[in-house]
Amino acid sequence: QVQLAESGGGLVQAGLSLRLSCAASGRTFSSYAMGWFRQAPGKEREFVSAISRRGGYVGYAESVKGRFTISRDNAKNTLYLQVNSLKPEDTAVYYCAASRGRDYSDNSDGYDYWGQGTQVTVSS
Repeated sequence: QVQLAESGGGLVQAGLSLRLSCAASGRTFSSYAMGWFRQAPGKEREFVSAISRRGGYVGYAESVKGRFTISRDNAKNTLYLQVNSLKPEDTAVYYCAASRGRDYSDNSDGYDYWGQGTQVTVSS
């Protein structure tokens, strides 16, 4: 089992950047594929980005391609999401998630563990 804790959210103006982090407990972080999802008020949770266990494969939602960068540091048990050129429509609670059985997934059904989320609010 792994426990996840996101941090790094906040209130920022459009065009600026944030770096979201997700700290994982346990010694087996490198055995989990990881992903970022987000949920805006009144909307369903949506895929943002995902990364394979060793970081060799990454994927992004079309809406964030070219602006967001996912990475992981397995030695530090930490997942990151660099979010640049933020837009008001990026406002959401951002969740990290861990997949035990897959090397990569862009579907929330593929994830077994979830963090509590960190709020990102982008003002225009």
